[in-house]
Amino acid sequence: MKAFIHQKDNWPEFTWNSDNFLSLLSEARNLQGRLIGKMETLGFDLRNEALLDTLTLDVLKSSEIEGEFLNPEQVRSSIARRLGMEIAGTVESDRNVEGVVEMMLDATQNCFTPLTAERLFDWHAALFPTGRSGMHKITVADWRKDTTGPMQVVSGAMGKEKVHFQAPDSELLEEEMTRFIDWFNNNKIDLVIKAAIAHLWFVTIHPFEDGNGRITRALTDMLLAQSDKSNQRFYSMSAQIRIERKKYYEILEKTQKGNLDITDWIVWFLNCLINSLISTDSILTRVLFKAEFWQKHIDTAINDRQRKLLNKIMDGFEGKLTSSKWAKIAKCSKDSAVRDINDLIEKGILQKEAAGGRSTNYELIGMPAGNST
Repeated sequence: MKAFIHQKDNWPEFTWNSDNFLSLLSEARNLQGRLIGKMETLGFDLRNEALLDTLTLDVLKSSEIEGEFLNPEQVRSSIARRLGMEIAGTVESDRNVEGVVEMMLDATQNCFTPLTAERLFDWHAALFPTGRSGMHKITVADWRKDTTGPMQVVSGAMGKEKVHFQAPDSELLEEEMTRFIDWFNNNKIDLVIKAAIAHLWFVTIHPFEDGNGRITRALTDMLLAQSDKSNQRFYSMSAQIRIERKKYYEILEKTQKGNLDITDWIVWFLNCLINSLISTDSILTRVLFKAEFWQKHIDTAINDRQRKLLNKIMDGFEGKLTSSKWAKIAKCSKDSAVRDINDLIEKGILQKEAAGGRSTNYELIGMPAGNST
């Protein structure tokens, strides 16, 4: 029985009914154009700040989808170094952070460079610098070998497993990937629709032993960057997929178990893209708030510790800000942290949160909704 889409006779000759999504495609294209236009009105420094925020979010959320939580400061520092940006408080990054950053930047900054098998192998090697996924040794920088059986996506307890998907056999991968790469480089379809198809097609082939999801999203970003005619990213599809993860896996499984009509998949993809374009306003709002904040306080006496913590808050501090956290991040004593905080309260920059609790929490006055500590 031909249970999966890649087993159908006409695979991969996808079909769709464009009447079902032309209005969505038009909306997505309009939002893309408006966003690029808005970013072009910003100065160089603000545009770089928005770019850094977006790329950091993209790397973090793409990894989170796979259950891997990277250190945000390491990711931000790694991206800034690779793009030649000077930011305060840079930190050294772990090899796994450097690897995923390297892949995502190559996909977006070099989005017009043709895709090759070697380039994909380089990305894969960057994701797994030790040749291992967790404690398990895997095949790196080469197509999977299926030495322990077919590549399957399975859930459920042992003995009661449910197979959600089974990828093409490993002996088919050379032919499958040659065909995919040729299509990726040469097909002239609308680039947003192409991104939707490429995402589905690559994740269905599942050519690597591990890392397929992150590479799929890198390829998606690569085509969306081409569609924007810009290697600067100001919205994150990965962040939106992370939010819609349950729906994502549902439509993916339904499509992979369906026929070659992928209309419903494209509709879902376009809606997800539209949501990601809309949500990028929060990044732009934060960037503009930060620029206006420092302009307003250009003559305010603020020490290095305070500057570091204020930037961290405006860059998207997670959790509640307490004097203990301040001391830990600023690498100072609790007494110094309290003095720093009280000084900023007196200057009308920080305030105590209204909600009480066992410890006092602080927030930045005027911080836009959704970006507070």
